[in-house]
Amino acid sequence: MGKTILITGGARSGKSRLAEAQTLAFGRPATYIATAGIFDAEMADRIRQHQEGRGPDWALVEEQTDLARALRDTDGSGPRLVDCLTLWLSNLMLGDHDIPAATQAFLAELARQRDPVVIVTNEVGAGIVPENALARAFRDEAGRLNQRVAAVVDEVHMAVCGLPLKVKPHD
Repeated sequence: MGKTILITGGARSGKSRLAEAQTLAFGRPATYIATAGIFDAEMADRIRQHQEGRGPDWALVEEQTDLARALRDTDGSGPRLVDCLTLWLSNLMLGDHDIPAATQAFLAELARQRDPVVIVTNEVGAGIVPENALARAFRDEAGRLNQRVAAVVDEVHMAVCGLPLKVKPHD
């Protein structure tokens, strides 16, 4: 199995930048598996800025719901970066997909990977309890998803102020 790393943190904590550097440390070229969809002009601008900042060392695969297939289709092409699990979860929830089945398929495929995979996710459990049911359901699902992924990857890092804190393995 290829090395697997989960990088988590809050919004604008530097997790994507750290994940990009970690992915490229495994070799070049790398594949960026993007889960974000373009739903408005602001998101289109964010995605454009993200792409411009990455440079020529990256191939791009856009996959909003079937991460297992994206991993399967890109294995053997070098290191991959999945950014991010929380957007993927949003896509699954809003599309009324079977989240446990999608999660299981993703984890099963992750275990079969030969090339390294770095995964970005948001830590959403450190704030207040959301006031509406959808937001609470999302927070709960994200927490469960992050725990399941963290349990099976080789390393977990948390980004704080642009700096990584190693969470797993414990040295």
